[in-house]
Amino acid sequence: MNKLPLQKRIQILAMLCEGSSMRSISRVADVSINTVSKMLVDAGEACGAAHDELVRNVRASRIQCDEIWSFCYAKARNVDDAKAAPDGAGDVWTWTAIDADTKLIASYYVGDRSGMSAIALMDDLRSRLENRVQITTDGHKAYVEAVEGAFGGDVDYAMLVKLYGESADKGDQRRYSPAQCTGAKKLKVEGNPNLADVSTSYVERANLTMRMSMRRFTRLTNAFSKKLENHCHALALYFMFYNFVRIHKTLKVTPAMAAKVTDRLWSMEDIVALIDAREQAPNRPSIYRKRAAG
Repeated sequence: MNKLPLQKRIQILAMLCEGSSMRSISRVADVSINTVSKMLVDAGEACGAAHDELVRNVRASRIQCDEIWSFCYAKARNVDDAKAAPDGAGDVWTWTAIDADTKLIASYYVGDRSGMSAIALMDDLRSRLENRVQITTDGHKAYVEAVEGAFGGDVDYAMLVKLYGESADKGDQRRYSPAQCTGAKKLKVEGNPNLADVSTSYVERANLTMRMSMRRFTRLTNAFSKKLENHCHALALYFMFYNFVRIHKTLKVTPAMAAKVTDRLWSMEDIVALIDAREQAPNRPSIYRKRAAG
């Protein structure tokens, strides 16, 4: 099978991680849209498997968790009226858990906003941690049962419950303006969390980075995902890039290096090598149908 030159493949992957749309990449790289789509699928499968294998035995002290909204094909309220809506159409939530010290995305899950998705995230997070940690989440009630089920009493868990008032904007402008945060309450839920460390600032900043780095999360555009599996592929590629390739400006190393998950700086060439190695492996399983099932 013919393959693109290495530098062309690196260019396509880098543009996918820097917020370019698939059609703009096809124009800039002078390749077909199908070529870009196939590279995304191949990279997503390889990066998802690599994250699952490499991000293990993580030593952390403070974990922050949150969920970020997007949608596939159509927003949930419009799916019934949409033509030929595929499986997975509607609202899609990406759940993430970040180490506040190393900024490593230790775990993520793609699903809905139900308790089952929260359980899936916490079960996966627990399997990747080496030691007892302090966890902070927002006030979403689904987290309580999920943390209890995954960690039992072996965790220090607190919620940061934010209080909101009316938006300062009036009329139609209110649709695009967030409600005004009037305060926050720190609630101990399990163990003995240090209230001074109860915060969701880092995970919320990571959500902003996701929106800026992935075209699929951009609001009020037609760049949203059309297929749920491709949405998962884009996320897997992004998290591998964020954890292993992109140097954090504050840490001066990648989050994976800071967390001692790896001892070297990765490059896009390493991502290409993951793809090639996976293509050569016989009977390679897909991990995305499981992740997207929530």
